[in-house]
Amino acid sequence: MELGRSPTFLVGPEKQRQQLAGFKRNDQHLSEMYQKNKPLCFNANAFQKTHPRKAMQNRKDADATVVSPMLLGVADGVSQIEDLGIDASELPNELLKACEELAMAQLLPDSEEMMVTPEENYEGPITLMRCAYESTESLGSTTALLAILDNSTQIHGKLHPMVAIVAIGDCELLILRRLHGRQSALEAVFHTEMQRIGGHAQQPIQIARIDERVDPDFDENCAVEVIERGSAVHYVSAYEGDIIVMGSDGVFDNMFLDEIVDICNQVLRPQAYNPRGHVPADPAVMRKVAQKIVLESHAKTSPGPNGYYPEAPIGKGGKVDDTCCVVGEVVEWTRSHSDVWTRVRRNRQWQGLLTCGGHFQRCSEDNDHDQEMMHFHGKAYNPRHQREIESRRGAEDCTIL
Repeated sequence: MELGRSPTFLVGPEKQRQQLAGFKRNDQHLSEMYQKNKPLCFNANAFQKTHPRKAMQNRKDADATVVSPMLLGVADGVSQIEDLGIDASELPNELLKACEELAMAQLLPDSEEMMVTPEENYEGPITLMRCAYESTESLGSTTALLAILDNSTQIHGKLHPMVAIVAIGDCELLILRRLHGRQSALEAVFHTEMQRIGGHAQQPIQIARIDERVDPDFDENCAVEVIERGSAVHYVSAYEGDIIVMGSDGVFDNMFLDEIVDICNQVLRPQAYNPRGHVPADPAVMRKVAQKIVLESHAKTSPGPNGYYPEAPIGKGGKVDDTCCVVGEVVEWTRSHSDVWTRVRRNRQWQGLLTCGGHFQRCSEDNDHDQEMMHFHGKAYNPRHQREIESRRGAEDCTIL
C-alpha cells in the first residue's frame, strides 16, 4: 500500500486573522564579527520538479523560484485553487518576480563607491514583500520565503552585510558555513521554522487573493495583514562562502537537516588555497546540489529494497508534493557584476519605452538581456518567466514594522 499525504488546503481570511492574533512574529538578529568593507551578492541556482504521482494526475506545478544577485526566493502555490478554476502557479510566480524587481532596484551596489545607491528607499524585507504583493494582480494563494542581501547595514561606520529573511508559511531556509577554516566541512548555523496553523501540515499561513468563486466577502487587506503581522523576520550576518539552502515544504517535510548538510558537503568540496580569496562556484554546481536535494526528497515517498518506507520529518514515506529548491553561496560583488547589471537595467529601461511592432529591434535587446542573465545564473534563468512589473515608486506608503 502506497503512502501519501493530502494536499495543502486554502486557509480562509477569517481563520488566518484569528491565528494572527496569537502569532508573535519572530524578529531575530544574528550578528557576529565585523565584515570587511566590501559588498556581497548571491551566486545561486535552482531546481524544481513536480512529483511523478502528481504529474500523472495532470496537476500543474505551483512552486516558483527566483534567483538574482540581491534576492533569492521560493514560493509554494496552493494547488487546491485549481479546483476552483484558478491557475495556482500565477500568483507565486508573479509575486517573486515583483520581489526581484524591487530588490534589484533598491539594493544593487554601485561598483565605483562600493555603497548602496537605491533607486527607491529599501525599508526592510516586510516592506519589500508588501509592496511586491500590492503590485501583483493574479488570483491564488501561496506561501513565500525570501533571502535578501542587504549591503546597507553599517556598524560603527563599517559595512556589515546581512541576509534579511522573511518567511510566510512552511517554506524553510538553512544557512551553512565552514566554521573551522576553508578546508573544514559545512555546518548548519541558522535554520528557519515553518508557520502552520495549529501545527497542521496542510494549513500553512498564506498570502491570498481570491474572488467571489471562493469567497464573496474576501478582503484583500487580509493578505497585507498576513505579511505585516504573520511573517517571521530574521537578520543574519553574511560572509563569503556561506551557503544558503531554501526549499518548499516538499523538501523540509521529507529531508532531515543533516541529510541536506551531507548532500551539500558531498558536492561542495572545500577549495584549495587561493591568494585572491574565495572563488565563486560554477552556478551549475549549485543547480546540481538543488537537484540532488529535490530528487532525494521525492525518493522518500517510495519504499526501499526491503519494502519499508524511509523515515522523514513528517513521518515514514514523507509527503508527495511538488518540490523546489534554491541553493546559493555568498560571494563578493565585483566590477564585472556591476557592468553586467548596468546593461541589464539599461535594456529594461529601453524595453519600457519600446514596443515590438515592426519599428524597433527589441527582440535583439531581449536576447542580449537573456544572455547577460545566463552569465549570472546558468540554467536557473528562464526567459519565458521574465516579465516587466512596474515597480512601486511610493515606497513611503509601505509601513515598516
